[in-house]
Amino acid sequence: MDTVRIAAVQTPEFRGDVEASLSYAAGVITEASARGARLLCFPECFLQGYLLDEAEARRSALDLASPEFQSIVARLPLTDMVIALGMIEASSGSLFNTAAVIQSGAIKGFYRKTHLLKSEGFFAPGAETPVFSVEGLTFGINICYDTNFPAMAKVIADQGGTLIVCLANNMMPRQRAAEYRDVHNMVRAERCKEHSLWLVSSDIFGERDGRVSWGPTTVIDPYGRVVAQLELEKAGLLVFDIPILRQ
Repeated sequence: MDTVRIAAVQTPEFRGDVEASLSYAAGVITEASARGARLLCFPECFLQGYLLDEAEARRSALDLASPEFQSIVARLPLTDMVIALGMIEASSGSLFNTAAVIQSGAIKGFYRKTHLLKSEGFFAPGAETPVFSVEGLTFGINICYDTNFPAMAKVIADQGGTLIVCLANNMMPRQRAAEYRDVHNMVRAERCKEHSLWLVSSDIFGERDGRVSWGPTTVIDPYGRVVAQLELEKAGLLVFDIPILRQ
């Protein structure tokens, strides 16, 4: 059976420090590429941080077509591996919680978070769920809360996708984090089983201001089984070979 090697990273939280997140990303990209990954997933809003103050988010937001964002992409290690990079995007006056899809130093596309939490109300919802391909593997993207909605998985499957790439940031108040500790994988497993999809998730870990995130960074198979997962509360790179069917 043919496979495509994918990777997902579990990272510390970076907030308002693009230089630090870029430096961290460069090391991860270099390692994932050296390990033969063809697709790499970063957490939700990884680049600028998961900022829930509108003024702060607006100051940090980047237009994908801007020279500033182009210069950021140019600073990443050059690779033909596909990278899904979480960021805060500005476009035509609106803010979006976005996954930029980057390959060979160019922006190949993007996905904007469709389903927003109340705390994310200043973001505009995305309107499209595109799919992307790498070496015969077709995938679509969900960002965190999106995976609670079965229609999000269906639209990926209907376009021939076999993998959900989930960018997440589960920094929550400690009590809520404890309640949801095992729920993330349970919800995502349901999406996999509904349409025979694989799923890979990337999350952060750490604590701040009474909040905590443990992960998880995980691969779930079409039967809803967790087949690979990084240790919670630690940095790491998860690498896994996804089976594909070739014509």
